[in-house]
Formats: sequence, C-alpha cells, structure tokens
Amino acid sequence: MASRITETLVKSLPSPERGNRITYDTELKGFGARVTAAGAKSFILNYRIAARERRYTIGSYPEWSATAARKEAEGLKRRIDLGEDPMAKRCEERETPTVADLCALYEERHLPKKRPSSQRDDRVFIRNVILPRWGREKVTAIRHADIEALHREVSARTPYRANRLVALLSKMFSLAVKWELIKENPVTGIERNPERMRTRYLSGNELRRLQGALDAYSNQQTANAIRLLLLTGARRMEVLSATWDQFDLEAGIWIKPAASVKQAREHRVPLSAASLDLLTTMRSSSQGRWLFPGKVTGKPLGDIKKAWASICRQAGIENIRLHDLRHSFASYLASAGHSLPVIGALLGHTQAQTTHRYAHLLDEALRSATERVGSIFANDAE
Repeated sequence: MASRITETLVKSLPSPERGNRITYDTELKGFGARVTAAGAKSFILNYRIAARERRYTIGSYPEWSATAARKEAEGLKRRIDLGEDPMAKRCEERETPTVADLCALYEERHLPKKRPSSQRDDRVFIRNVILPRWGREKVTAIRHADIEALHREVSARTPYRANRLVALLSKMFSLAVKWELIKENPVTGIERNPERMRTRYLSGNELRRLQGALDAYSNQQTANAIRLLLLTGARRMEVLSATWDQFDLEAGIWIKPAASVKQAREHRVPLSAASLDLLTTMRSSSQGRWLFPGKVTGKPLGDIKKAWASICRQAGIENIRLHDLRHSFASYLASAGHSLPVIGALLGHTQAQTTHRYAHLLDEALRSATERVGSIFANDAE
C-alpha cells in the first residue's frame, strides 16, 4: 500500500484487525506510516546497509507531524548514503551508561578506597545533587557548560562546598575516561572559587579557659576526646574511630592504620607524657575495643560538634572549630622552634606545601636563634 504521507492521510489510516500495517510514501523510498491494532501510529524508515534490511522508528504520531517526520527521514537517508547506520547508532546510545550508572560504578570501585568521612560526603553529593539533576542523562551528554552552570548555582549559596562538588565530579568523570565510557572530562577547566585558608589558633589564655571548661564538662568521655585532639594534633575522625589495638602505651606510640588516615598510609606518632597519662587513665576503666565507644553497641562515638560548641561557650571562646585544635598543635610546635619537616611528620602530611602554612610561626624561634649567634659574635668582639 503506497500513498503520499500527509497529515490528512495519517489521521485517516484505519487500524488493522491484528498486528500492524504500514503505508509507504510514494515519493521518499522507505518512508512510511505504521498503525497497530491498538490504534497507535508512528513513522518509520526502511533502509538497506551492509546487505542488511533495517527498519528505523522515527517517532510516534501526533508527537511527530507528517512534515517533521518526512524531514527527519530525508536527513536519515543522507546519513545512510554516507555509510552511517542510524539503527546501530541508536543501539549504541541506548547502551551508553547514564550518570546514575557512573555514580554506581564510582561507589563500587573507588569510594571504598576513601576515608569513611569522605565516603559520607561523596554520597551526600551523589544523592542530593548529582542524581536528581543528571541521573537519567547519558554520561556522554554532560558538557563543560553543564558543570559550570551547576558550580555557579551551588557557589551562590556555599562557595567552598561548590568546590568540593566540582572536585568529586572531576574525579568521577576522570574515572569515566579511564574506564572508556567517555573520551574527555567535561570538568576540565572549571575555575574554582578562591578559598581563604584559616589561621585560627588558640591563644595561651584561650587554652587555659578551654582546659577549665573541659574539666567542668559533664561528659568526661567527650572531654577526653577533645583533650586527645589537642595533645596529638590528630584529625577528628582519627581520634573518634581509634581503637586500643592502635596504641602501644609501653613504647608510647600511636600507630594509625592506613584505612583511617587521610594520606592512606600507616602513620606512627610518638605520644607525649601528657597524652600517655590521659590514655593510661582511660584504659584503666575502658571496656571494649573503642577508645570512645558510642551509644550504639559496637560503634564508636559519633559527632561531638554540639558538645564542642557548648564547651566553647562555657570557655568564652568564639570562632573556633574542632579542626583548629590541629592548627593550634602545629602552631605550638612551630613557636617552640621545631622545623616544618618535624611538624609535618607529626601531623601526617605527605606534602611539604601543606605544612608551609605554619612557616611564619617559626619567625620568633629563628629570630631567637640568630640573636644567640649574634650575642656570641658580639661577646667575642669585646
């Protein structure tokens, strides 16, 4: 059955009793209108390529008009004449993974390599931002402009968090390139928001007030966790997730396993006498594997930010985070004249530039050293 495919013709096409019936166009070879027994109508194009007969469904009627379908069929035939197989391309596109597929691969293959806290942060971004926005999109469909637009949106609310999101996307799409899902990383070239490095340290007076507030705090387990943060310069989760088998109290060593530290390599830390006194006292009344067991059986203590805020209010200390205790630890070392490599080793830094932020704190110790040398020369000259 052949007729010129027009809007009027398609509207009037009757449904067959069973199966489907195709009416072919008299002008454009292979172009036709198909009607099913259920009354569904669509436009198709039959073509031959590499000695194979193929049938390509252009789209459904009335979503596609007869005029638009004809124009699409003409374009398809031009591509076929150049050797392209539209059906093969469509099948390839259907097999192309979505962003949701990439997220699943990332969570399966890469996320377990990261610290628990980083895993949680990544999952929040994936669940709350990436999947709702692009989950159904093909990974090949995400463009640089899409990443840039998302970065701008999040930056308007939380600039630093927007940078963390872009870092996650960059890693995910970098892995997609490695896994041969895409050819180029669309995140490349995204300009991050400037970040001002915090330089907040506890002053001597603040330290004394903090010690008093810790002594007075009702929950001494939490107070001890904060004391250990201050005495060791460790990261919050390193302390809260610490187990007794990591400590050799006789040798005075804390051996942090690779899985629990940011640098992903074992970190041996010598403990001060004050740290050992604290740990020995804690050990005498401790039960179980955790230094700081949580309310849930078999789990360590969770978030202590609320407790920290309460203690800071009691001590009259403002604008300081738990992580600033780590900075304070480093600042005391620098002010005492210890070198940047020593400070970096105690903090577990793997890159010298990370420790360089404390370089200016060495000034007084270095000045004192030069004064001693100067006084020697001055005395010799007299």
